[in-house]
Amino acid sequence: MKFLISVIIFIFLQECGQKHQPVKITSMEHKEAKNNPYYSRTDTTKLNVSNDEWKKILTPDLYAIAREAATERAFTGKYNEFDETGEYYCAVCGNHLFRSTSKFASSCGWPSFFEADKEGVYYQRDLAYGMDRVEVLCKRCDSHLGHVFDDGPKPTGLRYCMNSVSLEFVADEHQ
Repeated sequence: MKFLISVIIFIFLQECGQKHQPVKITSMEHKEAKNNPYYSRTDTTKLNVSNDEWKKILTPDLYAIAREAATERAFTGKYNEFDETGEYYCAVCGNHLFRSTSKFASSCGWPSFFEADKEGVYYQRDLAYGMDRVEVLCKRCDSHLGHVFDDGPKPTGLRYCMNSVSLEFVADEHQ
């Protein structure tokens, strides 16, 4: 019985999965926008920037997650238990991704949404590590955001399981 419970807990924790070693998230207030000539919340032009260039611009944590598809540790992200009204943007390029009204408490350890901005993301099959998942990427800069699963709430039935470090939140009153 203990073995069965251990297996169930292991599967639950692996649901959002990790592609690389977990990244220890450091405190950062999205300094990328200040040092990033490609960052814009209004320009939706597709970017073609090399990973070498991104590595010079982005913090190590954001680079590892956004460009190398690493995953932040569960329950450590600043937006996991965050409930303010506003918009979520790509921390790499400023592209719009989610509205806070689509965020919900999934208890998976990462911020979860049931709907994404259709103009903000695209999808790619991810077969890494023996799992069959759907990766979510920023449509403007091709950065890894997380994965989407079909176990979310109505109306979509989807759960976008995102890395907090890949997101930037702007409250309604600051727009």
